[in-house]
Amino acid sequence: MRVEELFQLDGKVGLVTGGGAGLGRQFAEGLAELGADVAVCSRKLERCEETAAALARLGVRTLALRCDVRRPEEVASAVERVVSELGAIDVLVNDAGTSWGAPAEEMPLEGWQKVIDVNLTGLFLVSQAVARQMIGDGRGGAIVNLASVAALRGSPPGRMDAVSYSASKGGVIALTRDLAWKWAHHGIRVNAIAPGWFPTSMSQVLLDAHGEEFLAGIPLRRFGGADDLKGALALLASPAGAYITGQTIVVDGGMTA
Repeated sequence: MRVEELFQLDGKVGLVTGGGAGLGRQFAEGLAELGADVAVCSRKLERCEETAAALARLGVRTLALRCDVRRPEEVASAVERVVSELGAIDVLVNDAGTSWGAPAEEMPLEGWQKVIDVNLTGLFLVSQAVARQMIGDGRGGAIVNLASVAALRGSPPGRMDAVSYSASKGGVIALTRDLAWKWAHHGIRVNAIAPGWFPTSMSQVLLDAHGEEFLAGIPLRRFGGADDLKGALALLASPAGAYITGQTIVVDGGMTA
């Protein structure tokens, strides 16, 4: 198979959680540009509908869904609708996430629990539901989880006070490794992408306050852009990455080098 063929996803179906905006939308665009039909879901249906409409202009089938990944019944319903309307899911991208800013010594339990529930427990619930479908279908598939460089290093106080976020993303990396083992014999590959600083609605407050400091620690001297995650996703979601599982690809401009 020629290298360009290895990266094609024609005839495949992808589901992107948190796909209505930010990095989730970039992931959804990447799958559609590779030829996959794409479903996007989040708690904000209107954003997903806007993304789905934009993706449809690329000539693929799309579906917009409302889903709170913390609620097993909503997760199950979303997966059932994707399978019913687009077909069996071949690629899952777990992008849904949230954060809570507070000094570590003042982090309220509410803030800690919310972030863990969405970023780690929610990711597991969606992965579990999709894996059940993949196992039952017998065709395997690819799961790509969103981690973060925050899982790989600490941050000085006052610059990024979000310990629940860092902990949740560390859990994502550990979960990715273990699920890779658990589901490999079913033909399911599980990997993660750990982005550095990308301007999004979640990160913009910190970039506005500390942007120059962050840039000074990035060898490439820029923040991530609108296409910078698509290459890593293409590798992990397509047959090009058929021998890669349990890994975390860091896309951070060199800041963890």
